[in-house]
Amino acid sequence: VQRYVEECVQGDTGVRGKNFNMRWIASLVAEVYRILTRGGIFMYPADSRDSGQAGRLRLMYEANPMSFIVEQAGGASSTGRERILDLQPVDIHQRVPLILGSKHEVERVVAYHR
Repeated sequence: VQRYVEECVQGDTGVRGKNFNMRWIASLVAEVYRILTRGGIFMYPADSRDSGQAGRLRLMYEANPMSFIVEQAGGASSTGRERILDLQPVDIHQRVPLILGSKHEVERVVAYHR
């Protein structure tokens, strides 16, 4: 994730060759609306400093519904390692990392995880 963010911060002088805006609306629904209308990516990755949790967002009532909407619109969603909609829930309150948005951008972040 750090590599992806660094590439975006470099802007048009960096490897991506264009400027990016970074926003944090603090509402997953609002973030998804912005992605659907303007493009982009939302990332709430796993934090290696917190070994007790895989992620912060709940799979069943945050990650799955928003991932379904984004994928129906032609985007993608992932934990960084696997597609969100392929996950089999083990608990109703299961938490997962979430990366969703424009298919190309999600694929780039996932490639950096490998």
